[in-house]
Amino acid sequence: MSEHAYSIPIGPLHPAIHEPITLKIDVEGERIVGVDVFCSQVHRGIEWIGMNRNNPIQSIYLAERVCGICNICHPFCMVQAVEDAAGISPPERADYIRTIMAELERIHSHLLWAGVAAHEIGFDTVFHYTWALREKVMDLIEYLSGNRVTKAIMMIGGVRRDISEEGKRKIKEGMQYYMEKFAKIEDIYLNDPTIRMRTRDVGILTREDALKLCAVGPVARASGVPKDVRQDFPYGAYADYGVKAITPDMYNGETHGDVFDRIIVRLLEVKQSVEIIKWAVDNLPQGPILAEKNLVRLKLLLKKAEGEGIGRVEAPRGEDIHYVRLEKGKEPYLSWKIRAPTYNNVLPWIPMLLGGQIADVPIVAASTDPCMSCLNRVTVVDEKGKKYEITKEYMHKLSVRKTRRLMRNGSSRT
Repeated sequence: MSEHAYSIPIGPLHPAIHEPITLKIDVEGERIVGVDVFCSQVHRGIEWIGMNRNNPIQSIYLAERVCGICNICHPFCMVQAVEDAAGISPPERADYIRTIMAELERIHSHLLWAGVAAHEIGFDTVFHYTWALREKVMDLIEYLSGNRVTKAIMMIGGVRRDISEEGKRKIKEGMQYYMEKFAKIEDIYLNDPTIRMRTRDVGILTREDALKLCAVGPVARASGVPKDVRQDFPYGAYADYGVKAITPDMYNGETHGDVFDRIIVRLLEVKQSVEIIKWAVDNLPQGPILAEKNLVRLKLLLKKAEGEGIGRVEAPRGEDIHYVRLEKGKEPYLSWKIRAPTYNNVLPWIPMLLGGQIADVPIVAASTDPCMSCLNRVTVVDEKGKKYEITKEYMHKLSVRKTRRLMRNGSSRT
């Protein structure tokens, strides 16, 4: 950093970034010349609870709470992993219902993100309009699952709720609503000069950097990397549909890898989700929705199971992975590891921000749709491999020790 540069700390709590994360931005005038990202501000111990207290069925509802927005994809991913480990195959009808719910969540998530993006550049009229449109899909989700947020519809071996003929009719009406509104949404976001001015050639992530930093989801696809779990490793009903990864060149024949391209990808994915849902409803097979209806027998089956399993889904933010390991005779997981998409999409902030202006930090950060609650967790293991819990008092002692150490060393670092 040159003598003319100075550092601006942003976070861990800052009105420009609505997630607990810290950025250290080095600037020369308005130009960003250095970026450091510090995560790990939130530790909720979800994996620990799944490995020490809950049985796999109870952990479904824990998985829902990994993220308030992606609370279909996380339990979807987790039950896939358990089914893989226990050798359970969900009925075909359940696969289709899971797919419908996952795509409804994608619509809601992308519209929520689009509204936030508009807000970050000071376009609050568009923010309110987009969130008003989002209410239709939220009403549908509530009708089908009973809840707007934590839907509690996933179950090991299937789903907890079926879709009636009336439900199918309501879904079709909802999808028709979005098809009618899509042209206006597209016109607002992709043709408005203000939005284009604030997002085109801002926060560029090249294809090479996206691959090198393992970006996932819309962030990777907006940089021209056509990867999508639904396409590459189809699950649920996606194998029957044939999903194709959305990239910005499908819209205008070119790829910049900037914030504007991330808008393009997410809007086109909303339209794609509508098409997938309509197809899934029209082709919803008959049959049961659970491989094992009796909860007691299911618990016994899981208690007898032994092995490893992996679940992979394309969450709205990108590839979500859950790994579980079951041990015969034990109810909690022997191991449960979550790799949420935000984990992959934080490091790309560095090349996105370098060379840009400080005023663009909020929209560039928001363009990756970060979820720090998905990202952050902690496992403490001593040198001998023994796990233990860190108490608040112990953390306070560590903090005091560090302060005293820095004071002794005469360091001014904060």
